[in-house]
Amino acid sequence: MRLFYYVHTGHRIGLDRFRRAATIIRALGKETDITLLTSDYRIASIAKDFGIKRSVGVDVVRNIPQIAIHGDKIIFDSAELNPVLHEDMTQFFSTFIRVSDDPNDAKHTNELLVNPYLKEEGVCNDIAVDDLYFGHFEKTIERVFFFGDDDYEEDLAVNISMLEGLDFDLLLGFYFFMDYEQKLAPAFQKQYEFEEYDEVIRHAKVLVTASPQAVLENLAAGGRPVFMQRADYPRDFIPLFESLNIPVIDGFDQEKLSHILQKIMSHKYHACPQTTQKLIDFIKINLA
Repeated sequence: MRLFYYVHTGHRIGLDRFRRAATIIRALGKETDITLLTSDYRIASIAKDFGIKRSVGVDVVRNIPQIAIHGDKIIFDSAELNPVLHEDMTQFFSTFIRVSDDPNDAKHTNELLVNPYLKEEGVCNDIAVDDLYFGHFEKTIERVFFFGDDDYEEDLAVNISMLEGLDFDLLLGFYFFMDYEQKLAPAFQKQYEFEEYDEVIRHAKVLVTASPQAVLENLAAGGRPVFMQRADYPRDFIPLFESLNIPVIDGFDQEKLSHILQKIMSHKYHACPQTTQKLIDFIKINLA
């Protein structure tokens, strides 16, 4: 039996699930023979840069059975499932571990679930943040804005006035259009490339971002993140961030952002839970 990890990524949904998947795959260790399946061939082609030994682009979720066979095992991180496909997947794979952020989710009888909110047997409540973000890092970047890895509609450019006068640097996204950074450049002090992500997240004193994974990673690194809830993204992370006392703004709310930034150095954050190993233990026990 083979083990797969399917993650939904793309130019309209970003890379948050992929970054989490990479964290989990790395933490599973070299002794775990696992193949990453992703809906985006572009990210599959560079997955090795994230410590992933083997990856395959599958285009759409229903192509998974063209690679896997009945009885294989899978970790499934996607919101693409409908009830029929969900049932089919739990019957096709001998072990089906699903990763979900939905507070209103429900566990299927024939699956195991990773979800920070649900409290029941067969559910792991731990979150995945790589140990490389935990520690004391010199904060050499005062303020950085990371909209996320995708901006297909160029919403940031349209609403760029929200950041005027706030002295932000910009961390560019993976799926940004060619020359998009030139359009954004006048609003920022400095730009960082996608490849500088880890260093920027660890060394940013204040991070404003619409990326949930970046919020958790910056918090782990001792930063002061602010989560920007995009209108085109689900609101699944809001309860988790409220429990960690992370400030949240809805969309391009300049007034609220300015108010938060005025008081952010005295704001009391809760520590980011360092629970990746507990999540890995849950996965390994159920894959055995």
